[in-house]
Amino acid sequence: MEATWRAASIGEVVVSPQPPAAASGEFTVPASVAVGGAGRDIPLDLATCADCLRELFDPANRRYRYPFINCTACGPRATIIEALPYDRMRTSMRGFDMCACCAAEYRAPADRRFHAEPIACAACGPRLRFMGVAGDAALRAAAEVISGGGVVAVEGLGGFQLVCDAINEDAVARVRQIKCRETKPLAVMVRDVITAGALAKLTPNDRALLGSPAAPILLVPPRLGVLAAGVCDGLADIGLLLPYTPLHHLLLDELRRPLIVTSANFADSPMLIESGLICEAGLEVDGVLSHDRAIVNRYDDSVVRSLGSRSLLVRGARGIAPASHRLPIAAPAPLLAVGAQLKSTFTLADGEHAVLGPHLGDLEDAETLAAYEDALDRLRAIHGIDPVHVAHDLHPGYLSTRLAQRWPSRIAVQHHHAHVAAVAAEHGLQGRFLGVAYDGLGFGDDGTFWGGELLLASYTGYRRLGRFSRAPMPGGAAAVHRPGRMALGYLVGGEGTGKFVPVGPVADLHEEEIIRRVIARGVNCPVASSAGRLFDAAAALLGLCDVSTFEGEAAMRLEQAATAFAGAEPLAWRLERRDGLWVYDGVRTLRDLLAAKADGEPVGRIAAAFHATVAAVTVLLCEHAATETGVGTVCLSGGVFQNRLLANDVLARLEAAGFEPFIGERFPVDDGGISFGQAAIAAARLSYA
Repeated sequence: MEATWRAASIGEVVVSPQPPAAASGEFTVPASVAVGGAGRDIPLDLATCADCLRELFDPANRRYRYPFINCTACGPRATIIEALPYDRMRTSMRGFDMCACCAAEYRAPADRRFHAEPIACAACGPRLRFMGVAGDAALRAAAEVISGGGVVAVEGLGGFQLVCDAINEDAVARVRQIKCRETKPLAVMVRDVITAGALAKLTPNDRALLGSPAAPILLVPPRLGVLAAGVCDGLADIGLLLPYTPLHHLLLDELRRPLIVTSANFADSPMLIESGLICEAGLEVDGVLSHDRAIVNRYDDSVVRSLGSRSLLVRGARGIAPASHRLPIAAPAPLLAVGAQLKSTFTLADGEHAVLGPHLGDLEDAETLAAYEDALDRLRAIHGIDPVHVAHDLHPGYLSTRLAQRWPSRIAVQHHHAHVAAVAAEHGLQGRFLGVAYDGLGFGDDGTFWGGELLLASYTGYRRLGRFSRAPMPGGAAAVHRPGRMALGYLVGGEGTGKFVPVGPVADLHEEEIIRRVIARGVNCPVASSAGRLFDAAAALLGLCDVSTFEGEAAMRLEQAATAFAGAEPLAWRLERRDGLWVYDGVRTLRDLLAAKADGEPVGRIAAAFHATVAAVTVLLCEHAATETGVGTVCLSGGVFQNRLLANDVLARLEAAGFEPFIGERFPVDDGGISFGQAAIAAARLSYA
């Protein structure tokens, strides 16, 4: 029964006096009463517990090989809930009447299925379907297709997933073709932690995360192994997860091999939650393994990146969201924070409680915007929150900013202030702190794009103390996908470059002369002080990435190249005072990088030296800021800090220098955590208005 309490937590204890005559002498669960507010927790989906797993494979058990086995310690929760309080009648299980045996377990206080709302068995619960067959025969038929190299769409907890043999190169290539996903790594599901340890380098913390009730995808350094080369496409990490539903366990038991398990959708679109949409969407699979328990709420798999002794949440979704968190300063009125444009999430707040919604994707996609609005409407209704105020990003072109215009009371929050405030709020910090925000782009209060920022911040405001040097982005957003353009932006038109012109082509050879002219004329070349774009430029100059097919790819390839050269010395760099700010001259570092490459230094060593440079720059920026302000608490945020090599190095250097550093662990450091930072800032501003 120990597993029953594995995911339990005590939020508060309330003692109410009762007259002696009211005592019945029996343990009972009284009827639920609906109460609104953000303090009501939606129970999270939980991975199959050890007790249910034993029953699943016990031929003597009445739920033997039943793919929907669950108890109070595991099973669907958030994905099937239509309203609170959490009772069967308000879930997609309400159409399944319990048989006599299930009803007896549900009513027995000593049974671990006492008031397990999704309780079911083969006699009364949901059933599988696959190409005209049902039940266990459907599962075996689907497994046979996968074994033969096919791709099957499987209905999971929070949406459909594409499943194939992770060892079969052709099958993996087909999944990429179906999803239009060229290079981004694919998640691999394995039977147990032992198998995971054979495929990746795991720490004790990693093993605990894999086996936790949330069962996230864990990004870890791979070992040489049997997986198809197309799974990771040469990138630094492999994404591993353990089976978290009985259906996954049964598939892995049938197939006895690692499986690709990835969301059934096109790249950057929301995952599908209805079987009829698989063909309608044009996903060319070899079959659909579905069931008749409706998915009410869409939840992708959560993603966590291992830093060794600690971890970073990359994507908060199934098993982690939606969750209630405490704001450092209570909101005086209900509010909504709508987040940013990429990695979109929203936060609903009422008083000191805030609910961070699930990862929904990039709002540039119309389907994702529709999914975002649907999820927001559902959570607003479930929690009974009618926002009076809405917090949004400064960028006027974000769809989230346009969404915020539906409310008359709006609070604009600068992008990087929200980043660092999310970390401070997660760790319960009060007072002023130094915020280091490194990401791709965020709209600054001076009308330019920021992304390499040092702030002196609190929840009510901030002051910019330092930044990375600016460089033009030739072609605007196109430069994000063509790192070579950023390299030319820095070397030809970067802040402080003077008349320096690089010798020889750097990337995009056929376009180089055109790009130089565009930079010289300043046509469609917005400038940015961005750490992410500097990483892109370094990757391009080292020949590691000419075209970035997904956000952060160039930086990931730079990190991968650097991993074999621990302890590299930094490249040349300098800090200068400009207009009252400390400014890191990134161009000088790129020049030294080119010189090292010309001298024949290994690309990996230069990449490691670049990482060490950014880490050393960060510490000196903080030292200058501490001298000026007397503040020694540092919050690190922004998508660049998902880089394991950089995050660990900066944290270690800051601690050695006497700082108290914090990084986001329960909220994403990328734009997925922005909405929680916006909520913390908006609540503070409203409280002190």
